[in-house]
Amino acid sequence: MKRMLLLTFLITGNVFCTTKSRPNFILIMVDDLGIGDVGCYGNKTLRTPNIDQLADKGAKFTQHIAASPLCTPSRAAFMTGRYPVRSGKWHLGLNREWKDDFYHHPLNHGFDYFYGITVTHLRDCIPGNGSVFLAGAAETLKQTFVIVGITLFTLIFLNKIGLVKIPGKVFGYILLVFILFIVPVLFFFWNLHYLNCFLMRNYQVIQQPIIYENLTRRMTSEAVNFILRNQNKPFLLYMSYIQVHTALYASATFRGKSKHGIYGDAVEEVDWSIGKIVNELNKNELRDNTLIYFTSDNGAHIEEISSSGEIHGGYNGIFKGGKATNWEGGIRVPGLLYWPGVITSETVINEPTSNMDIFPTIVKLSGATVPQDRIIDGLDLMPLVQRSNVSSEHEFLFHYCNAYLNAVRWNPRNSSSIWKAFFFSPIFHPEDSEGCFNSHVCPCCGHLINQHDPPLLFDLSKDPGEKNPLGPQTEPNFYNILRTIEDATKDHRENIPVVDNQLTVNHVIWKPWLQACCSSWLEFCYCDYDEELVFE
Repeated sequence: MKRMLLLTFLITGNVFCTTKSRPNFILIMVDDLGIGDVGCYGNKTLRTPNIDQLADKGAKFTQHIAASPLCTPSRAAFMTGRYPVRSGKWHLGLNREWKDDFYHHPLNHGFDYFYGITVTHLRDCIPGNGSVFLAGAAETLKQTFVIVGITLFTLIFLNKIGLVKIPGKVFGYILLVFILFIVPVLFFFWNLHYLNCFLMRNYQVIQQPIIYENLTRRMTSEAVNFILRNQNKPFLLYMSYIQVHTALYASATFRGKSKHGIYGDAVEEVDWSIGKIVNELNKNELRDNTLIYFTSDNGAHIEEISSSGEIHGGYNGIFKGGKATNWEGGIRVPGLLYWPGVITSETVINEPTSNMDIFPTIVKLSGATVPQDRIIDGLDLMPLVQRSNVSSEHEFLFHYCNAYLNAVRWNPRNSSSIWKAFFFSPIFHPEDSEGCFNSHVCPCCGHLINQHDPPLLFDLSKDPGEKNPLGPQTEPNFYNILRTIEDATKDHRENIPVVDNQLTVNHVIWKPWLQACCSSWLEFCYCDYDEELVFE
């Protein structure tokens, strides 16, 4: 069995027999990292020498596409090799039926060791960084108070003048239900820092709330120790860096050192961490038997601005839009493969690839069999990387915004064109921007999107910035191209099953009886059992 380690900043791992054809694996995913934030993709101001080295000595994908422009569904696709709409998500959370059942824990989903967080990293986790929820929650509560107040006043008035007869205890029940709903919601939001922000090692909560000082160094130490423990047997290490997702953080050594504020500091510390991991492989003569994959889960979140006005989002280069949109800036991400002796240095792949492809690639390299009982949308990357295939087998890629099919990419055989058709697009605010700064993320439906009939059509080979939509006057094959895309879309929809909606109120509402708590409620669940490690 392959030893697997997950760090969320995840450390996860597995173990088997290593040869050149069956390597160790290190999978690195950086949350919300823009393709323009990495030196090997053209950034000249942030220092990312260790990431750049992976590209210089390995393969760089210039058209590497996230299967979704949002964190969770993108990661679901990465983990399963399937469009996330096929199966929903693995989960963010911990327990399902009772406290400590650990139903959603990584150790119950194939991993052998875990160090990290099982819930979303939010601004609320670091005091002074503002709140994702409280402003919206305050407005929602205000509206609820108004609605309930008007309803009660109307019922009392109608009861008073005799138009309706309502027993007095009914009003008491309404107030009781209102209080029972509002109080838990307020309690959770005001104490999110303590309840939602905790660090785990395997099944144990070891720090609640998380202490972010030296967290990247602690995480790097966990990864290095995992490699040392498993150096004589094959392993898979999954490093998921959350540092570039707000709330941003960096250790004292890196704070204030980059040219791009705390965001740049965080990126450069991630690069340092990757360098330490690669050095450990070199020290233990594991480099030639280890495949490293580097990517981001989606494009940079360009609307991410701190409460003080500092830009906390990244840079998507020449590409339009960002996180939460299917413009290229939201889904075109860094993609690097490094395997000395197998992958030729400075290999550049300009063909369309997907983060779904890493699943079948690893399965095949490990000597296992790709599951036959389900559709796997990803494709093995090695034929492209080793040049046995000169073109991508992804003729079509389908871009979803939540559960809505937003756009389709067509890579015709024997053609240099790459067509992309949009069925709808978000309305940017302000209009001259490339984001939805009024809502923090762009929506997928409702009055804040523009439907396109016929679809907007772009040729990405000539217009990667998606600035000039084509029409019958500018593209002679306009209608034929759209007809081909529509036929492919029809075939695709026919093999997409209906899955349970995992965002219903019952799934997302806070359930106190499932809350992880490493001490007691009277202590606001506080604990700190993590060792203070300073990794130089």
